[in-house]
Amino acid sequence: MSSTLSRLDGTSPALAAGWRGSINDYYELAKPRIIFLLLLTTLAAMIMAAHGVPPLELTIFTLIGGGLAAGSAGAFNCVLDRDIDRLMARTSSRPVAARRIAVIPAVVFASVLGVLGFAMLYLLVNPLAAWLSLAGNVYYVVVYTLWLKRTTVLNIVIGGAAGAVPPLVGWAAITGHVGWPAVGLFAVIFLWTPPHFWALALMTNTDYARANVPMLPNVRGVAQTKIEIFVYSVLLVLASLALTPLGVFGLWYFVPAFGLGAFFMWDAWKLLRGGPVKPAARALFKYSLLYLALMCVAMVLDSVIR
Repeated sequence: MSSTLSRLDGTSPALAAGWRGSINDYYELAKPRIIFLLLLTTLAAMIMAAHGVPPLELTIFTLIGGGLAAGSAGAFNCVLDRDIDRLMARTSSRPVAARRIAVIPAVVFASVLGVLGFAMLYLLVNPLAAWLSLAGNVYYVVVYTLWLKRTTVLNIVIGGAAGAVPPLVGWAAITGHVGWPAVGLFAVIFLWTPPHFWALALMTNTDYARANVPMLPNVRGVAQTKIEIFVYSVLLVLASLALTPLGVFGLWYFVPAFGLGAFFMWDAWKLLRGGPVKPAARALFKYSLLYLALMCVAMVLDSVIR
């Protein structure tokens, strides 16, 4: 997150030279900050499914396999989006966009990560976890990156399903099937994605317009984007709280979810009601990351305590 915000402020992290620089470029090619967030939701689902600490060996294999798979998807995204990445300040320093890594080596790197990730999940975890992970990656690379991102203002809304798959992988790793708590976390992430990324889009509106990416602010305007952020924030909070009366989670989850949701809606309301857009969007963007992490903690605590 700090790297993203630094680029929005017009600064970029220093680039190392020599072999250290090459290693760092391949590391960045895999989008490690996104991997961390995905693995957090994977681990949360594993703990929920195990009702406590999951088996250490299985956890290691699941997280490494999932991390490799996510890194593969991120690298393929960098290759396919290299043309528009070069036009946006936030993404212009990515290794392929900046031509520090050529296309063919990047594709080989992404392919190797994908094969290793799938093989590890399939052989050392279970086939369902492997196929779910692969399905999420294909959806992200083919459906979102190649199609939705460049063609429709609903790109983030529909494409958000890809980032919501890891909890299903984590639950399947423990149980061999998909359970309702994992589906509940899937739903929370799916509804969380639009306000999270639209807040980012409000901070980079001119970038998306320059790259001709149909993101909501540069297609329907800032005012409409603020309205839809608030609407999706309300839907997110209502859906998250509904998981308790639906019997998915109990009061140990409901109470913190209510408080976290109230703060989320308050930030969305402050953005909606007027004033400087970018500071309010930045506040919502930063809090949305904390919100998702703490919601995972609430779900885990509820599952373990109950």
